[in-house]
Amino acid sequence: MIELGAADRLDAVLRDHFRAEAIPAGLADRTLAHARSTGEDLARFTERLDIRATADGVSLIRAGAPEQPATTQARRLVEQAREEIAEYLAGKRVFFSVPIDLSATAVFQRRVLEAAQDIGFGEARPYAWLAQRIGHPRAVRAVGTALGRNPVPLIVPCHRVWRSDGGFGGYLFGPELKRRLADLERTTPIFEGSARTRVLCRVGCAEGRRMRPDDRIVFASVEDARSVGYRPCGICRPEAA
Repeated sequence: MIELGAADRLDAVLRDHFRAEAIPAGLADRTLAHARSTGEDLARFTERLDIRATADGVSLIRAGAPEQPATTQARRLVEQAREEIAEYLAGKRVFFSVPIDLSATAVFQRRVLEAAQDIGFGEARPYAWLAQRIGHPRAVRAVGTALGRNPVPLIVPCHRVWRSDGGFGGYLFGPELKRRLADLERTTPIFEGSARTRVLCRVGCAEGRRMRPDDRIVFASVEDARSVGYRPCGICRPEAA
């Protein structure tokens, strides 16, 4: 049963599994390699996405034949979104930096989607949690409808919202993909640090990609990294994860 404390239990499992001092040399690379290899077929899904954008951000993600963006700015945002989604599905990214544009959504739906963005990578929350979060605890069904019409799935993580009985619930791209996304996030490390620079990044950060394989260390949390002298990256801001 998924309750409000489910994310805390998941955090505890991840913290025990990826605790820095318990990781022997080379395990960080093997862990990352496993997560990325299991996500390779998911990454192919990106090629079948129609991604659209306004001048302000990505506004629509749907399955279908891609359309040519109308402007240079929209083209740049679509390319960035496609690249980041492919990295996410391959286990190489745990956050999105591409901006989104929710201006076409109704006020209630926008509040639901913005609240869903507060659900961290690898976490899960019930629909009732979102309803309480936006101040409408009895609007659980309306929350589900708003999520079902999410214009930018994957980037706005409606796949992290499940039924209160532990079931996955509905998903725009189907329940099987929703399950696989949950599995992907459970097996993908969130934080990686460089033993040489003592800088901690979120997986997917441009700064983190400069780490040499033999310098990379996986951490369970920012607190664990700080405890052994690592400082958070100023680019990806892991403390905000």
